[in-house]
Amino acid sequence: MKIAPSILSADFINLQRDVAALEAGGADLLHIDVMDGHFVPNLAYGPQVVAALRPVTTLPLDVHLMVAQPENFIEMFAKAGADTLSIHYESTPHIYHALQMIRQLGVNASVVINPGTPVAALSEVLPLVQQVLVMTVNPGFGGQQFLPASIQKIEQLVQLRQATPTLDFDIEVDGGINAQTIQQVAAAGANVFVAGSFVFEANSPKQQIQTLRDLIE
Repeated sequence: MKIAPSILSADFINLQRDVAALEAGGADLLHIDVMDGHFVPNLAYGPQVVAALRPVTTLPLDVHLMVAQPENFIEMFAKAGADTLSIHYESTPHIYHALQMIRQLGVNASVVINPGTPVAALSEVLPLVQQVLVMTVNPGFGGQQFLPASIQKIEQLVQLRQATPTLDFDIEVDGGINAQTIQQVAAAGANVFVAGSFVFEANSPKQQIQTLRDLIE
């Protein structure tokens, strides 16, 4: 079970301070949202931010590319220091090739599905990935309400993984994760939990991370 705080909810002016607080607070991963204003209606974080964070934290960098045509960005984020690159199934007609590109660069490959995309759409690419990210809100903005229909998708992914011994991927969830919803998605089979607003809404990110960890362990 891994807690992956999202820096989308961090203080942009004091980003290094907040990242250090997350690391000291027991975070397992650092989730970095990248948005292009096209695939999603928001803008956030380029490869320069990933490159700047890489030398100041030992946490693995879990980079979520909410961008159209991710093939154009994969290499630059890999070179910037991403440990995992997540790309949306919906973002390119060449999802198989894009995931191959990630693997060839020595980075963990992760595929993302939006709330409107069925798990069945991933059947051909699951052998390529180390992680599947299930969006539990509509992508693009933090602080949204969790979508309960996501739970069924997590359960379906668990069933697919159990039915096919050659598949080996984590199940990550992103959106609306808090003290109530984390237990639901953990029970369904998720094992990586992105939390932004919940972690940063209190004075102590460490306490918030520990709260989440206690609920799933």
